[in-house]
Amino acid sequence: MKLTRKQFLAAATTSGLASLVGSRQLTVAAAESKAKKLEKAAIKGATAATSRFIRETKAAAIPPAVFAQAKRCLIDGFGVILAGSTVRGSEIVRDYVRAGTDKRDATVLGATGLTTSVAYAALANGASGHAMDFDDTQLSTTPDRTYGLLTHPTLPPLCAALAVGEAQNVSGAAFLEAFAVGFEVECKIAEAIDPAHYNNGFHSSGTIGTFGAAAAAARLMNLDDRALAHMLAIASSTAAGIRVNFGSMTKPLHVGRAAENGVFAADLARRGFTGGDDALDGEWGFFQVLGGGADLDRLIGVLGKPWSILDPGVSVKPYPCGVLSHPSMDAMLKVVTEHDLEPDQVKAVRLRAGSNILQPLRYKTAKTELEAKFCIPFLLSSILLRRKAGVREFTDEFVSSAPVQQSMERVTTVFDPAIEARGFDKIRSVVEIDCVDGRKFVQASDDKYRGGPDRPFTREELHAKFTDCAQLTMNAERMAKALAAIEGVQEMKSIRELVAALA
Repeated sequence: MKLTRKQFLAAATTSGLASLVGSRQLTVAAAESKAKKLEKAAIKGATAATSRFIRETKAAAIPPAVFAQAKRCLIDGFGVILAGSTVRGSEIVRDYVRAGTDKRDATVLGATGLTTSVAYAALANGASGHAMDFDDTQLSTTPDRTYGLLTHPTLPPLCAALAVGEAQNVSGAAFLEAFAVGFEVECKIAEAIDPAHYNNGFHSSGTIGTFGAAAAAARLMNLDDRALAHMLAIASSTAAGIRVNFGSMTKPLHVGRAAENGVFAADLARRGFTGGDDALDGEWGFFQVLGGGADLDRLIGVLGKPWSILDPGVSVKPYPCGVLSHPSMDAMLKVVTEHDLEPDQVKAVRLRAGSNILQPLRYKTAKTELEAKFCIPFLLSSILLRRKAGVREFTDEFVSSAPVQQSMERVTTVFDPAIEARGFDKIRSVVEIDCVDGRKFVQASDDKYRGGPDRPFTREELHAKFTDCAQLTMNAERMAKALAAIEGVQEMKSIRELVAALA
């Protein structure tokens, strides 16, 4: 693997080579060769560091703020699972699950009352949770880590921990600890792997989400160090998901499979199934094969230091679609409402943005609600036509309606090199609107967008999103009881109390 100057200097400093090179006692070529060997030795530490964190992290060492934020993630996660359970793709997954086993170990949430095997429950709940693309988003810490494109961090560890926890009848506190550990492992692996992993077409929520789910399941199964290493190896070979499936039922399936495969990897390892050594490391490890390398200082020694759920935090979605569109949609909404624009007053709309937005949101026009989630012309048209874009706008009927189809023809996208040059650590765009009467409006997106750490949902707003989602499967009384159960999960003697409140 070719060393960057940063990697070379880091390795050289570690070994004392920097002083040798500086004094000319060692040629640069020899130092570089030695540095490569040192880098290969250092890279061996990722698997061991991850295993140690999963096994050795004590509940008392987890800051209370982590648990507080974790419960906010659970409110959001359970809400989107309940809403997503009502869509056609989730129904198909449940049919598959129903036909695949007669086990009744864990519950599939939603209106169906289905119970199944642990792995299948994780699959079905995970697929439902991502079905509307309404689940939260991991944030980046530096400009070279693409904002919002790392993982959807909550669902894989949540769905795995819930299924395993219900089957094992664990306490609410143990469930919450497992979720927090899985969330942290997922985020740090996503931060560490080279951004080429996502940029070359992998869907990180499917690939790296597998490790978050596996870590949460392993925590509840109390795997020893050897089993944990095997679990990571099994997870490495099952982690999958490619971005060609954005805008189809298979994108939510990536998250469902991540949850299922995490449970699968942990359960096989618990039974004595083996995998290769150092699953994350070296020439044939996950980081190199699926990412072309990793910045290991983003993982080794920093798991839980700080906890990613707190720093940089997590983004809760205000719209059920690709997060990269949200600041642009808010910018559009600001212009439309402040100037009271009606659809027939608008001649043309342009969105100026970088490749981090324009490539993933790739549909030029949408034919279905799944495509609409990744279609800028639809997303801005929905704001123009209805001044909102919620679960009731993301339907095949609305997307295919004549007003929407006509409006999408007026919306175009423009690649902006100046925005591209500013990096991908923020979601940056500019909305330009030309009116029939000659007026023009230009509105830049706000870096501090709704739902992010700079403008987090209040408790009331988070509850409102939950009820908006859950009302598709619950009445008001049950929703209130479910929210109380989620917020009181740490005090529960059995996680089955929470399942009963949600199922």
